[in-house]
Amino acid sequence: MHLKAFYSHFFVLYLLLPFLPHLAAAQDTELSLDDAVRLALEYNLDLRKTEIDLAASGYSEKNLWSEVFPTISASAGAEFSNPFFSDNGPDAQTTYSIGFGVSLGLNAGIPYAMKSIKLAHQGNILRYEDARNQLSIQITKIFYALVAEQNNLLLLEEVLNLAQRQYERSSISFRNGLTGELSLMQSRLAVENARYNLSAAGIAHNNNMTEFLAMLGASSDTSVNLSGDVNIVRITADAEALIREHLPSRPDIIRSSREIQRLEYAQRQSEMQSKAPSLNLSLNWNSSSFDPFIDRLRGSASLSIPIDPWIPGTTRAQTIRRANDSVEKAKLDLESAENSAKTQIRSLTALLRNSWDSISIARLGLETAQRSYQLTEQGFQNGTVESLVLEDARNNMANARQRLLQAELSYFNMILDLSAALNTDWKNLIQTFGVQSE
Repeated sequence: MHLKAFYSHFFVLYLLLPFLPHLAAAQDTELSLDDAVRLALEYNLDLRKTEIDLAASGYSEKNLWSEVFPTISASAGAEFSNPFFSDNGPDAQTTYSIGFGVSLGLNAGIPYAMKSIKLAHQGNILRYEDARNQLSIQITKIFYALVAEQNNLLLLEEVLNLAQRQYERSSISFRNGLTGELSLMQSRLAVENARYNLSAAGIAHNNNMTEFLAMLGASSDTSVNLSGDVNIVRITADAEALIREHLPSRPDIIRSSREIQRLEYAQRQSEMQSKAPSLNLSLNWNSSSFDPFIDRLRGSASLSIPIDPWIPGTTRAQTIRRANDSVEKAKLDLESAENSAKTQIRSLTALLRNSWDSISIARLGLETAQRSYQLTEQGFQNGTVESLVLEDARNNMANARQRLLQAELSYFNMILDLSAALNTDWKNLIQTFGVQSE
């Protein structure tokens, strides 16, 4: 039996080695936030697809010479001929030929095409970094939500222990004739309610933990204890100062700016390709085995000067005009993105400032509920308070703790949202603008 369990545990750990090397040492292991973020970044499939796009655009950027590389072709052939109706009789001939050609086309739009390729790669780098940041924030939110659930489970377990101790005291009092049967039944009902609440919260936590481990590439059979706590620090920051400092570094603002630049390159490329002269160079060599032996080298150069793009209203003139319109619309998109970003930063800053009051109220409510429970428990022991009143006081204390947990978690999530809006690390945000509460 022990050998079977050993092999079962070994198999589970073997499956987890590629994803959770730090979990391979033990079945029940501590998992920190940094480890969770690192594993998620390594395993996330969408991020890996973004890496493929990044590698492809990087390869194109390293090979910009391909934009001016000539077209090279080679040919080979064989021809069989036989004058079937000739008076001289059949005289079959087979001719072999080979050829080699080089063609090069040059136009004034090539430099802008190269610039567009570089800009596309820079955009993919920005998109990849933004995806990593967003995934890190998502994992951080889930991690601390699960930590809050763990704390809530400890709270519900404490409530269950209090209810069980109260039931034991009620049973002793009932056997001694000090309390009635109804009080005993109410104490037992309180125990069952507390046990059900703990069980329901435990099932929900296990389901959430399973989904979280799947995001890290871990098996659902892994037993993990999240190490960390939600340490709330009050954030006091000036929204306008944050906007001036961090708005230019927001990924959406940078993307919009680069989109304008890309469209400007595309517009210049389209204009140059349509209006500027094009130079075509061609060199061909052919050889044939037909008697006499033929060996030909032919070269050509041509200059093409377009006329219709200069005439207003033509198809290519309209194409150039639409490219100009795209640039103007992109500038409006940038202005809209800046206004939206400013509104978001101002809103989150105001919410953080106002939401701190809810945490202060929740902490005061918890202190009041704890003191109320202590006094109610003393009254119950003295026989001046009924069991229902004691149960209500206990539930109020548990609810007050849960409200505080939720208020702190909500505040922390707003800190994460603000750090994402500023494109900065949330730890730096807390270190810079955090104020320890009194």
